[in-house]
Amino acid sequence: MFVGARINLRKTNHIKKYNYRLLHSLTVDEKIFGQQQVVELLSRQKEQSEGVDMTWKINPLHRYLAPSENMAVFADDIFCIMKIGSETHEFNLRLSLILDYLQDEWLVVHWHGSKPEYVQSEEDTWGIENWRQKTTELEKQVEERTAELIAKNNELELTLSQLKNAQNQLIQSEKMASLGELTAGIAHEIQNPLNFVNNFSEVNKELAEELLDAISKGNMEEIRNIAKDLVANEDKVIHHGKRADSIVKSMLQHSRTSSGEKELTDINALCDEYVRLAYHGMKAKNKNFNADFKMKFDANLPHIKVIPQDIGRVLLNLTNNAFQAVTDVEKPEVVVTTIELEKVIEISVSDNGSGIPESIKDKIFQPFFTTKPTGQGTGLGLSLAYDIVKAHGGKLKVETKEGEGSELIIQLPV
Repeated sequence: MFVGARINLRKTNHIKKYNYRLLHSLTVDEKIFGQQQVVELLSRQKEQSEGVDMTWKINPLHRYLAPSENMAVFADDIFCIMKIGSETHEFNLRLSLILDYLQDEWLVVHWHGSKPEYVQSEEDTWGIENWRQKTTELEKQVEERTAELIAKNNELELTLSQLKNAQNQLIQSEKMASLGELTAGIAHEIQNPLNFVNNFSEVNKELAEELLDAISKGNMEEIRNIAKDLVANEDKVIHHGKRADSIVKSMLQHSRTSSGEKELTDINALCDEYVRLAYHGMKAKNKNFNADFKMKFDANLPHIKVIPQDIGRVLLNLTNNAFQAVTDVEKPEVVVTTIELEKVIEISVSDNGSGIPESIKDKIFQPFFTTKPTGQGTGLGLSLAYDIVKAHGGKLKVETKEGEGSELIIQLPV
């Protein structure tokens, strides 16, 4: 390629023809000693350049014509950019020529062209084969790495799926654990209306027998009085039957998976329900437990849209924690308060227990963090409560003073 370049030299005001015949040799390190070898070099260059996008920029360094005009020296720096596939390679070459003017012709006496630094053999004139090999190796490495990443990604997806399943199981375990705590409280709560139903049913049976006797005697005044008592008693049976039905529904709502649908809810009634269940649950587990629990509800509190079983779980968790906190207090007290503030409803659960140490205050909403003995808590209660309140667009925060008690505050948007 270089030997075939046009070289124009002016001698006696005429352009002399440049003859390609090589008189002596090229550089010894390239081992080219004749014109045939130059032709072979050019042939290899052409063959190796097929499919390669090559751009050249020639920077003339030296042009010298002897005063006798019989000898000339050329030196050029050549900058080349080669694109092989997606790879771009750049290298510099230097071409130098010494020519003699003999018998009306310019003849190449000596030619030197430095090879690219990546050339590893005489057969590889440009280093193209070497670059192609490197490109192939890189592509192979990229493919292998991509395959590894895909495998790792699949493995991570599987791990994530397993973690989600484990998380769901833990959440369900936490819900069932709290349901277990509720069982005793529910049994106590449901026993009262059932006792009323049983008692009034027995009374009504006696009244029915008296009614039959009065009918047989034709005593209309007594019949009317007995009928009034029966109606009054039946109203009480219905009332306490509905109370028992409400407790069972609350238990079922707490145990089943949330539908995720919000409904207009009486927050005061929800608080009353779950605070009582939590209290009786504590008494059932510890016969000696007793606490003064107060409910200070805002009578004008508006109904708001929430997922009742989810907020119920939050209330149950907070009140359970509050009752546990006052177990060893001389005069235990738990107060549940509701109030409407600007654009939010606030529910407060406070106790006069030992409070939360400042060192762990920031950790209580973290998953799996618990101060309870091993086997007595999963550490998911407050974490789930925090997530539920947040999912409702609300806030859950804690105010505490060590040695004086704690207050957990729920804020829900109206």
